[in-house]
This record gives sequence, C-alpha cells and structure tokens, in this order.
Amino acid sequence: MSGPMTTVIDRITPRHPEKAHRPDNPVLRKPDWIRVKAPVSREYAATKEIVREHKLHTVCEEAACPNIGECWTHRHATMMILGDTCTRACAFCNVKTGMPGALDAEEPENVGRAVAKLGLKHVVITSVDRDDLPDGGAEHFAKTIRAIRAASPGTTVEVLTPDFLRKDGALDVVMDARPDVFNHNLETVPRLYLSVRPGARYFASLRLLQRAKELVPTGFTKSGLMVGLGESREEIMQVMDDLRAANVDFLTIGQYLQPTKKHAQLARFWTPEEFKGLEQVARAKGFLMVSASPLTRSSYHADSDFAQMQANRALAS
Repeated sequence: MSGPMTTVIDRITPRHPEKAHRPDNPVLRKPDWIRVKAPVSREYAATKEIVREHKLHTVCEEAACPNIGECWTHRHATMMILGDTCTRACAFCNVKTGMPGALDAEEPENVGRAVAKLGLKHVVITSVDRDDLPDGGAEHFAKTIRAIRAASPGTTVEVLTPDFLRKDGALDVVMDARPDVFNHNLETVPRLYLSVRPGARYFASLRLLQRAKELVPTGFTKSGLMVGLGESREEIMQVMDDLRAANVDFLTIGQYLQPTKKHAQLARFWTPEEFKGLEQVARAKGFLMVSASPLTRSSYHADSDFAQMQANRALAS
C-alpha cells in the first residue's frame, strides 16, 4: 500500500472534527489512585506566565496531562514545537487535529529563552506530527536543540519526536544535533495500531528507535506505552522484547485516560500492583531505566529519571 495514511482536515473546524461522527464511548469513573489535585500553586502560575510570554505551546496543556499541576509547580514544562495542530488523528490523543499553519521561525529561540528563564536542568521537547512538511519538522527540532544549548548550556535535552514516516534523512538531521535522549513512543501493542494509531506503523517506529541508537551509540533512547486499551500482559511483554532488541534504554508505561466520549474506549484501569509487576518484568529484561505507574507519562519526572539512567549506565559499565 502506498501513500500517506494520515488524516488532514481544515483547521477552522472543531478540535476533533474527525471524531465527531464516531459513536460515543462511555468515560469510566477514575479510581482513587489516579485522581490528582487541581493546579493552584503560585509556582504553577509563574510557569504558565513564562510559557505565555514566549508564545509557546506545551503538551502538558494540549494533551490534558493529569500531572500538569505537579510538574508546573516545579517549573517542568514540556514544550511542544511545530505549532499546536497535528496532521494525524490518533484515537487516544487530545491534541487538536487539522491543517497546521506555517512554522514560527522564532520558536526555537523562544524555547531556548524560556528554558533559561525556567532554570531547567533537563527539558523535554516534543511536537505535533507534521506530515505536511518535507522533513516532518526535523530541522526545526535541530534548531530548537541548538537554541537551548546556546541559551542554557547546562541543560540536558530530551526530544520526543514523531515517527518521521516516509521522511528520508529526517532522523539523521535530529541526531546530528546530539540530543541527550531520543524518545519516540510506540504507544500501544501492534494488534491495536489500526484502531488506536492508524497513521503510524509499529515496525517503522521500532526501526526509528533502533536507528537513533545506531547514529549516536553513546546517547540514550526511550519509548513509552499506554495500558488500558485492551492489550494483554503477554502482548506488552512482547513489545518489551522488541524494544530491547532495538537497544532502547528507557521504558515508560502509564495508564490511558480517555479524553472524551469520542476518543478510543478505555477497556480498564490497571492497578498500581499490576504496574509494579510490569516494572519488575521490564527491569529483568534489561532496560537501564523503567518508570511504570498509573500517572507515568513520557516527560513525568524526566529530569530525575535521566540522572538515574546515567548513574545506572555508569554502574553497568
């Protein structure tokens, strides 16, 4: 099959127009272990002001992350570059879908200044998918990495990129900028890709992670999974094996939370005990670092986890 398998629609339509005619899925009541407090701290407000001042988008807001109160209280905002509109229509995601506008040429420098002002030791830079761009936004990622290093030389940089599907050479451009961590999320098990992540290809994403390690063997690679979409424990363990075969260092596993009744149906909530079991299995399979809990997200505690991953590699060598 040839040609892109993505959904691109007019940006003047509602946030999720591609989901408007889907049947409603009931939104299950959250168990006690997954509820979080509303963000009210002074530090949260200060972080929000810095983000607004530099005209930036964050995945914390756009994806309705449950950890925003905690993270922004510690000034740990995850920047989302390449605009706020995604060309894909993944069934799990709350980011706006449509035809994106032109790139903001000042965005890399604005990110760098914001990182310096926030005083971040470690920052995560992610983005929407930009299938409309010849390089998928790779050069913009590279410029952002370099701008952060210029504005805040002591900050380590983690990138969480799209899959750059059918964008030859795009990954090379990103890795030439030498991010400290290259992250790309597989999100779910192969069996669920068609319904959950239809614009992506499981083995293409797996190969992207493997290739990132080949390009910069001394760098760290990372990937993440959601649970609660109907996957089995055995399927998750197979994905772990696939990631280890691709030499991925760090695995995150978190609970899928259904954004609206039009998004992919939540099959069930995994318990904290089940997450602990997954973490034990992943560590036994050889990952340098594992974070598995109901509220784990790709950038949750990314700074302390990066420091621990460095220490774990030093111990293993």
